Amino acid sequence: MVEKEFTTRIQQHKGILYKVVRLYADHPEDREDLQQEIMIQLWKSYPFFKGESAFSSWMYRVALNTALTFFKKEKRRSDSFSTSETTPEPVHEEYSDTQDQQLQIFYRALHEVNPIEKALMLYFMEGLSHREIGIQLGISEGNARVKLNRTKEKLQQIIKKYNYEF
Repeated sequence: MVEKEFTTRIQQHKGILYKVVRLYADHPEDREDLQQEIMIQLWKSYPFFKGESAFSSWMYRVALNTALTFFKKEKRRSDSFSTSETTPEPVHEEYSDTQDQQLQIFYRALHEVNPIEKALMLYFMEGLSHREIGIQLGISEGNARVKLNRTKEKLQQIIKKYNYEF
């Protein structure tokens, strides 16, 4: 019964898993490894999920913490994202080529920011408020606002550096 409930919840929120894995892993092999590690940690942590927060919030927290820990331990290739690498997996099938290209550029830029900045952007893209972002990351609402604004500016500079425009 618990397995079925867990599987159903994970299936309902599989987009979270995709986003975190894509954000933190450059290469397909790394994505597979990280996705497996996140699933293991979600399963191990599931008995402790008390429902005090939304399942999606809990899942984000476990996935992000796992990603941060996974790459600290493994010391993966943090700077080996090739600009010639193609990413054949658009977020939604209805995206146009232009939108898919913009998404790839955005992900490339995200690979140049630190893990906390990635987490900030992920939460922002999910529509969380500054207060909610602060709670998820264990920082104040004001600190979340400042860090998020700085991260957005940093990403804009990275994109400009590559002469890409949205």
